[in-house]
Order: sequence, then C-alpha cells, then structure tokens
Amino acid sequence: MMESLKAGVVGCGTISEIYFANAKRFKEFDIVACADLDLNLARQRAKEFNISKAYTTEELLADSEIDIVINLTTPLVHAKIALDALESGKHVYGEKPLSVKREDGLRILETANAKGLLVCNAPDTFLGGGIQTCRKLIDDGYIGEPVSATAFMMNHGHERWHPNPDFYYQEGGGPMLDMGPYYLTALIALMGPIKRVAGSTKITFSERTITSEPRFGKKIKVNTPTQINGVLDFESGAVASIITSFDTWHHHLPNIEIYGSKGSLVVPDPNTFGGPVYVRRYDENSWTEVPLTHNFTDNCRGLGIADMASSIMEGRTPRANGDLAFHVLDVIQGFQNASETNRYYEPVSTCNQPRPFPNI
Repeated sequence: MMESLKAGVVGCGTISEIYFANAKRFKEFDIVACADLDLNLARQRAKEFNISKAYTTEELLADSEIDIVINLTTPLVHAKIALDALESGKHVYGEKPLSVKREDGLRILETANAKGLLVCNAPDTFLGGGIQTCRKLIDDGYIGEPVSATAFMMNHGHERWHPNPDFYYQEGGGPMLDMGPYYLTALIALMGPIKRVAGSTKITFSERTITSEPRFGKKIKVNTPTQINGVLDFESGAVASIITSFDTWHHHLPNIEIYGSKGSLVVPDPNTFGGPVYVRRYDENSWTEVPLTHNFTDNCRGLGIADMASSIMEGRTPRANGDLAFHVLDVIQGFQNASETNRYYEPVSTCNQPRPFPNI
C-alpha cells in the first residue's frame, strides 16, 4: 500500500495559504504542484511553500503524478474545475460549497461514480476536537436523544472590512451558501441527514455601500438573498431552526445548541476545529464546560484531505464525502425553493451520518 498520495492545488488565493502550510503536518498526502489563473501567483505560492511545480490549470490536470486535485477556486467555478479534474482521472477535494447549483453538484457525483473516483468537500471542521467531543457526548447518551436544535450565523455583511466584498452579494454568494455549509455539516454530523426543509428568504437592502479600503463609497447591487430563515426536519425525528443573515447588526444568540431528552449541549463555532463545549443535564443547576476528548483543535484545514487520502489507500468511505457535500448543497438550495413555492422542500438526496473521527 502507498504511504501517501500526491496532490495539486488549483486556486492560489488567500485560503490556499492554510492548506499549503498544514499539508506538512499530514503524512497521508503531499502537495507537489499548484496552479492559478495568475501564473505569477502560483509561482509565488510555490516559492513560499517549497512546492516543486507551478502550473497552469491545464498543465496540472495533465500531470499523471497527481492523484488528488484540491479545488480552492471561487464557488462559481467549483463545478467546472471538479468535473475537469475527474475527466482527467483524478480524485477531487474542494472548498465549500460543492457547487453553486444543485444540478452541477449531481453531475459531479455522477461523473465521479462513473469513473470510480472519490469526491470530498470542505468543511472538515466537523472532524476537529470540538464537534467530535459533541458527537461523543451524544453517542454516549449524555443528553439523551436529540429532540431539537438551533443554529445562527448572523452579521451585517462584508462591506465594512473586506476589500472586495462584491461576490458575497451575487449568485454564488449570500450567507447561506457562504457559511451554511459549516452549520449544516455540523448538524448532520451530530444528528444525521435531513428529510424536509422550510424556508423564508429575502433581500433586505437592495444596495450596499463599501466602507472598507481601497474602494470606500462604491455601491454594490445585491442579487442574492441576504436573510435566510429555515426549519429542518431530520430523518431521526429531530427538528432544528437555522438563521443565516448579512442583515443583522447585533445579536446575542449561540452558534449551535442541541436540546436532548435528558439535557442540552452547546456546540462550538462550526467554522473552527476546537471548543468550548458546554453541557447541562436535566438535573443540573448550571452549565459545565467539558474537556475536549479529541485532538485537532487548532486550524487544521486539510484534515479532510488526509482522511480522504487514507480512505483511498484503505478502500473505505471518507467522512467529508461527496454524498454529504451534495446533501448540504441540496438543503441549502431547498430554503430558496421552499420560500419561492410556499411549500416544504423534500431533499432529492440523503447521506450517511459520518462515522466518528478517531482520537489520534
């Protein structure tokens, strides 16, 4: 059996830095090449992180040495790069979301299955010590059977601090497609797949004004919902409420809480790998912080790639797999479908609840 697989990164923007840096801590894969539309940027990253090859995307996909393509492009081209990589005979690990459109996500899965290749997708934060500690508490019955949950990601958008916030207000942006994958993936990892979706969505402000530099004062036309309120029915029988918003100035709501038949659980920010985790059983007078039971508590982006690579070598199903990523995308699109039709949306997909991550 191979000791590690070789990977190539497509997309050398800001998010790539943590992937390049973290690759050195995982023995399961080795980044040997990188590519970007801006070849100079690819060369800069190659020099910065001691990557042997800086390519165009076409050159990287043609390199027979590469087993896995790590797709870190912008969401609007996630599907194209994933499909091109699969057609080139390579496994794919992508940043979230799997794609912008449901039909493109389905094409990715169908192509991978036809070619006998694996597709995996961020987020992999649910593999970290924080959410895995929550999973152990639930599996051990500490709060009983999950009855319901709440999830909130609410702020007032990116125009106050991001130098180029336009993308977040166009197709492929918005708070649910941007941040929803973290929250939905965590909920599915903890409570299983979703069978029904209700949603209300709106554009609150038709125009945004950038107040960050260097484009202070520039106007952005908003073309995607910025307030999404939803209700989720899980196959297990549990229900959850979720809000993602770029229209909220201030709030005092948790990231995720799960309410069980014997107690309640405070889940840490699903955009992180660590804690804190709090529990309070039915017979307790106060919340208790639980020491984390699992490792990988710092920014371990790339952990999902390591699990994918070992899965390929061992012939097992990876945890951050394509079925999970497509189910998340299907549910995300379902909020808009439900809002537009005034009806529940029943996902066309499902997935297995990911197996707990080992404490290694």
